[in-house]
Amino acid sequence: MHSTHSPAALEPEWSRYTSPIRELVMLNAILAFLLEIAMLVFVAWWALLLDVPWWVRILIAFAAVGVLVVLWGTFASPRARVRLPVAGVVAVKVVALGAGVLALSGVGSAVAAVVFAVVAAANVAITTFVRSRAA
Repeated sequence: MHSTHSPAALEPEWSRYTSPIRELVMLNAILAFLLEIAMLVFVAWWALLLDVPWWVRILIAFAAVGVLVVLWGTFASPRARVRLPVAGVVAVKVVALGAGVLALSGVGSAVAAVVFAVVAAANVAITTFVRSRAA
């Protein structure tokens, strides 16, 4: 189901708030972006360490990152092409960020994977709360 975006829907989340909440919402949005980039890096890193020929690792890295980018951009980004209910957006984020957690664990960084999972879960919870209040 495609939806058109109203001008209000394209405004950043923080535009609806005043200080100091505005700055906190902005920081959470920046953190969300950094988590998304980290997720992609972790998945690519994991793929590049697989025990297969180098060209297969590169193909897997590009394919995995590409699938995550399309999934996120289509369903989970603030300007997603397809508007899902809140539970659907959260599910997509859990799958995508969970891939980053599993990839980080797969490269041998279990503690970092747990930290990433906790920070990502808190960020998704805050973002979901902020967006649900704005709707």
